Amino acid sequence: MNGFVSIVGAGPGDPELLTRKAAKRLAEADVVLYDALVSPETLSLAPAARALYVGKRAGRPSTRQNAIHRLMISCARRGRRVVRHKGGDPFVLGRGGEEALALVDAGIPFEIIPGVSSSISAPALAGIPVTHRGISSAFVVVSGHAATAYAPVLESLHPHSATVVVLMGLENRADIAARLI
Repeated sequence: MNGFVSIVGAGPGDPELLTRKAAKRLAEADVVLYDALVSPETLSLAPAARALYVGKRAGRPSTRQNAIHRLMISCARRGRRVVRHKGGDPFVLGRGGEEALALVDAGIPFEIIPGVSSSISAPALAGIPVTHRGISSAFVVVSGHAATAYAPVLESLHPHSATVVVLMGLENRADIAARLI
């Protein structure tokens, strides 16, 4: 008997910015597998669930992605309602696509519940529009973890053509800034 997996976006960290559907799935969960960027307050919305940390932080020991896949699948195969709780939106630099494919391959039913991505919410909460008439009609989101990820995108942009949002770029901020300048 298979359970069900909900891959749930946690939004930008404020529990009040979770979607209603995300809160409902947390309340119904038997198991919550949560990431490092998930606000601990959101776990209180899953009082009956077993919460397991499977987060990743750059340069620190972390749960391997294939181990997360196996855990989701094994819990679902035991008939559990699983919430894979991910920071931001599961499909924005969050490996949600890989997790969905692993569930498809295993024949496990699942759903995706989008979250408010930090790529738009962090600038908005700081009062910075990612698009603004007459200034920027587009925005680009890049992963800043490695030059091989961001350099081709940044080099392809014409000056003043788009707002650039860099996620996971703290370590490479000097190189990214130099390329943008």
